[in-house]
Amino acid sequence: MRATEGEDLDRLLDEQAAYYRALAADYLDQGLDFPGGDELAEALDAFQPTGSVLELACGPGVWTGRLLRYATDVTAVDASSEMLAIAAARVGDDRVRFIQADLFTWKPDRRYDVVFIGFWLSHVPAERFASFWSLVADCLTPAGRVFLADDAHRTPEELVEGPSSSTIRRQVPDGTAYRLVKVPHQPADLERRLRQLGWHIEVSSTAGPFYWGAGSLGKHPT
Repeated sequence: MRATEGEDLDRLLDEQAAYYRALAADYLDQGLDFPGGDELAEALDAFQPTGSVLELACGPGVWTGRLLRYATDVTAVDASSEMLAIAAARVGDDRVRFIQADLFTWKPDRRYDVVFIGFWLSHVPAERFASFWSLVADCLTPAGRVFLADDAHRTPEELVEGPSSSTIRRQVPDGTAYRLVKVPHQPADLERRLRQLGWHIEVSSTAGPFYWGAGSLGKHPT
């Protein structure tokens, strides 16, 4: 990658982070009204994220409370202090440790039994896919497990660079527009890419644009 390409990607990721900071107060009103959301929650309950859980890109804590149904403790990381403040107020549980950090540069200070990735993987650019999953591996105990949930929804209006590009443009309620990454992963392709990196994660579609995956590194999921 040329230096200018790397700089362009850094600017895009900075803009993506700014979008979520600006959206924080209204994020909970932006949910996708599509079928299949309940299937994600059911899949997570069947997975049972027990032990110490790391939640990457926790946002306003939509999933944090559900993780606490099973987890001994949760470490919730997000780049936005605004999102973390909302999450802390919503969750109100001293078993949760909140960390503000850029997930593209953050290093864990311990390992976890489960890493949960909720609606974040699609915002990881292709150029950072392998390094992101290297981070996930560094966060897990030897027997650690992963659960991910996401969607592949992109509106025609967002595709300012065409459907072949992972860069989209979204607006916050005040009309300000931001560029961000939205990779429309397809379950079979995502499962294959993860397998190439040594992960055994089965990825399943739901009704609507959602998908979820569960598994581990270096062995078949149980």
